[in-house]
Amino acid sequence: MRILHFFNKYSFSVLTFFLAGICTAQSGNNVKQDPRFEQLLVEKRKINSSITLNDRYKIQIFTGEAEASKKALQEFKKTNKNVDATIVFNTPIYKVWVGSYKTRIDAEKKLLELKKKFPTAFLVKPNK
Repeated sequence: MRILHFFNKYSFSVLTFFLAGICTAQSGNNVKQDPRFEQLLVEKRKINSSITLNDRYKIQIFTGEAEASKKALQEFKKTNKNVDATIVFNTPIYKVWVGSYKTRIDAEKKLLELKKKFPTAFLVKPNK
């Protein structure tokens, strides 16, 4: 009877101790990674370090939904083939940013030009 009383009293502790001895977590499993993956990461880091958003001015010519922003981008690209332009997504809206101007004066000159076709355009200085 004493043995049965002992087992009832400490059964959870004994069972836990027994299962802990049997269970092991991921022993000796190694992940095999393609060596080109590391090379790709190095290239991506180089590209990211060369992008300088902080010190460049951009002009936002459109804000709205995805399809409308694509149309605005295509319309801009028709007349300005040499100017960089991209669509930026900030939940829930899409923005079309154009140009990359080092000085505010250069950006404002282009802004005056663009306001004729895109009256809601304004100057942006994005943060990283």
